Amino acid sequence: MNASGQPATTPPAPPPERILAIDAVRGFDMLWIAGPEAGHWLVTSFVVLLLGRMPEGLKYQMDHHWGGFTAWDLIMPLFLFIVGAAMPFSLGRRIDAGDGRAAIYSKALRRVALLWVLGMISQGNLLQFRLDRLELYSNTLQAIAAGYLIATVVMVEVRNVRWQAVICAGLLLLYWAAMALIAPPGGTAGDYSQGTNLAEWIDRTLLGAFRNDSPNYHYTWILSSLGFGATTLLGVFAGYLLRSALPAKQKLVALIGGGGALLLLGWLWSFSIPCIKHLWTSSMVLWAGGWCLLVLAAFYGVIDVLGWRRWCFPLVVLGANAILAYMMQPLFDVHHLGEHLFGGFSKLFGAGANFVLALLTCTALWCCLWFLYQKKIFLRV
Repeated sequence: MNASGQPATTPPAPPPERILAIDAVRGFDMLWIAGPEAGHWLVTSFVVLLLGRMPEGLKYQMDHHWGGFTAWDLIMPLFLFIVGAAMPFSLGRRIDAGDGRAAIYSKALRRVALLWVLGMISQGNLLQFRLDRLELYSNTLQAIAAGYLIATVVMVEVRNVRWQAVICAGLLLLYWAAMALIAPPGGTAGDYSQGTNLAEWIDRTLLGAFRNDSPNYHYTWILSSLGFGATTLLGVFAGYLLRSALPAKQKLVALIGGGGALLLLGWLWSFSIPCIKHLWTSSMVLWAGGWCLLVLAAFYGVIDVLGWRRWCFPLVVLGANAILAYMMQPLFDVHHLGEHLFGGFSKLFGAGANFVLALLTCTALWCCLWFLYQKKIFLRV
């Protein structure tokens, strides 16, 4: 009905096929790890410049720890989550158009293979051409590949969103059951300690020499792939919501409410299975998923509800070529190239040298990505 009470003569406009907030969140996430971690330096050096020191609480939040969850722990889950959030707009459109399974899976497998290879180049020492240095599964891009593949199968084979949610919960329950009930050889069930837990034993057994064998490296991948899939599916559900015909304000309320609910569930479950990002535990998936929803809600509210869009353009440029930005990290390492290019100039600023160095390194990377953005050159996988 229109304002005069007469039947509407035209249907409501369909929801947009691209949500700018998704691109902005992707760019926001990349900002922290580009350079690498020039965004991290940018913030911490600015705080030190402003306060003269780094507060212990903020210092704790800007690093990884074995137990609990810090702000810095959110970077990788947010990457997987936002990949999932974009899938209803890309893969979902193909499913709605009636594309066959063969075509969808063929493209998905090509994407998974490319992400896997890029991950091995980035962190797996593939280009060293030395078997004794090769790591088969040790990188964020490979975690994305695993999560994307699981989410693709679920979206293609199970069209009912409720059943998709059941599968997501099942992945988390399966991980919890394995860790709680199965004891690794020489160990005990329910052990989440560094080096002696089931997830690390599985990686050591199946990957053998082709894994990171650093004594301080305790990230897990094979069993944690269940959690990678669940994190990506949480993003898919957010994408379904944003692609729906609901009013924007209702979507915003749903994002905030969903984030709060996941935080509560993650906190409650942490009493049974601790929140450990290194292991990608089930409670961590829910806790991180809650924060991911709230971050997306903040960006969606400002950009798509209030319509304040211009400010996020620098982030959109970063997000539009996120994989390329990730792969360009060694080229724009703030500790190497940044120091060589801008080190001498930055020292002119005395106490602000580190901040200026990080700022110039981020700017140099952004200018390269902006040039590609203007030329519409994107690394699509």
